Formats: sequence, structure tokens, C-alpha cells
Amino acid sequence: MKGLSDECESLLTADGFDEAFVGIGRRCSRPDVAVYDVSKMVSILVKRDGMSEEEAIEYIEFNTIGAWVGEQTPIYLDQKTITEAREELIG
Repeated sequence: MKGLSDECESLLTADGFDEAFVGIGRRCSRPDVAVYDVSKMVSILVKRDGMSEEEAIEYIEFNTIGAWVGEQTPIYLDQKTITEAREELIG
């Protein structure tokens, strides 16, 4: 992880995933965090590194989403509709 810019030195970013960066997440009384689109991250690994989609998902889940680096750990967004999210959570 590295600083995004001189103005936001405390904002941590995921190396190699600039094209998947979608914005800044803000929470009350917490530091701002970088937000990434997981589907774009998968596409990057498939195109850049020649991984299969399954390999890319596994890599991201273990090495990126699963890596806690403190309060400024980025958020990894899996875009869904509210209906899709509910169905996934219910099973």
C-alpha cells in the first residue's frame, strides 16, 4: 500500500489497482479510505497477469480484501442491487 498523493498521504491505496479506484469512503469519526471496485480488480488481474477469473477472485480475497493494515485499510466494493445483496445474505 502507498500514499495516493501529497495532499492525502494517509490515504492508503492498493498497488497495481489504480484503474479499479472508484472514490473515497467517509465514515463519522474515522479516517477517509480508498474504495475499489472488486470486479474491476478481477479484470485487471485477468488481463495483466493472465489469471483465470477464479484465480483472480481467490487472489483478491486472500491477499487484498483479507489484508488488514489498520484504520485506513481500503474498502473493496462488490456492486449489487439491494435485492441481490439480500438474496446473497439469505442464501
